Amino acid sequence: MNKRDFIKKMTGAALSLAALAALPEVFASPHRATPKKADHTTRSKRDFPNVPLLTHEGKVVHFYDDLIKDKTVMINFMYVRCGDICPGMTANLKQVQKELGDRVGKDIFMYSISIEPEHDTPAMLKAYSELFQVKPGWTFLTGKKADIELLRKSLGFANSDPAIDKDKTQHTGVVKFGIESLERWGMSPALGDPKYIAEYLRWMEPNGSRPKLSEMMG
Repeated sequence: MNKRDFIKKMTGAALSLAALAALPEVFASPHRATPKKADHTTRSKRDFPNVPLLTHEGKVVHFYDDLIKDKTVMINFMYVRCGDICPGMTANLKQVQKELGDRVGKDIFMYSISIEPEHDTPAMLKAYSELFQVKPGWTFLTGKKADIELLRKSLGFANSDPAIDKDKTQHTGVVKFGIESLERWGMSPALGDPKYIAEYLRWMEPNGSRPKLSEMMG
C-alpha cells in the first residue's frame, strides 16, 4: 500500500475512540499550584501545559513531565488524513532524524502530535509511523481535543486570524525545536533542508556554533 492509498483508506475508516474513552481520569487536566518563585521549572510549567496524551504505542504520558522536561526535542503537528503537506513533512523530518543519527531516542526526542484526535487513535498513528518506517525516538501522539488545542496554542502553532486558524493545514508546516532545560527554542519550516534543521538544533546546545549557510549549501 502506498502513502496516498493509505491516506484514502484512513479517510474512509470508521472512527474508533474506544481507546480514549476507556482511559482513566488521568486525562483530566492536572491541577498546578503556583509556586512562589518564578524559577525555570515554574516558567516551563506555565508555558508548556502538562496535559496527558497517548502515544502511538498506547502509553499514557504527560506532555511536560514525560516528554520535554530536561530534554532536547523537536515537535510538529500533523494528522493522518492530511493531504500532501503532512506526508511530505513526515518524509522530510525522517531525513532530519537521519541527520541526527543515533542521538534520536537518547538525548534528542521527536514528537508528532495529531490535531485530529477524534480520528487519529493510537492504532491509526502506529500504522502511519510504520508506513513511513519511522525509527525509535520519534513518538506520535493523540489525546483529548481540548488538551491538544491548548497545547497547540501554547507552543505557538496558532494563527492570530481566527478564520485562518480554523484551517488545520495552517498548523502543520512548521517544526519547533529546543532544549527545555536551557529555555532555548526555535522554529523552522518543516519542509526545509533537513541538514539545516538539524544544524540549527545543534546550534542551541551549550557548545554549539551558528551554522554557516554558505557551507551547508556548498
